[in-house]
Amino acid sequence: MKYALIMALLLTGCSTVVPVKRNFPGVPDKLMEKCPTLQPLKEEVKLSDVAQTTVTNYTTYYECSLKNDGWIEWYQEQKRIFESVK
Repeated sequence: MKYALIMALLLTGCSTVVPVKRNFPGVPDKLMEKCPTLQPLKEEVKLSDVAQTTVTNYTTYYECSLKNDGWIEWYQEQKRIFESVK
């Protein structure tokens, strides 16, 4: 009888009537940084300078775009998984 009372107290001690609210973690500030600005052309440029600046800007843009798109997709998927687990 004594052991049954102790077991009952231990089992009921683990329950709670207060709902536990879980929040999905926010986005770190480092991941919210904007993409770098693209390089403008100078006043007087040669055609080779235009080509070089264009290549640099396309590379910068697409690199940042892929990184941001990948991050957004990953974050949304993780949040969906987190919210589906109840």
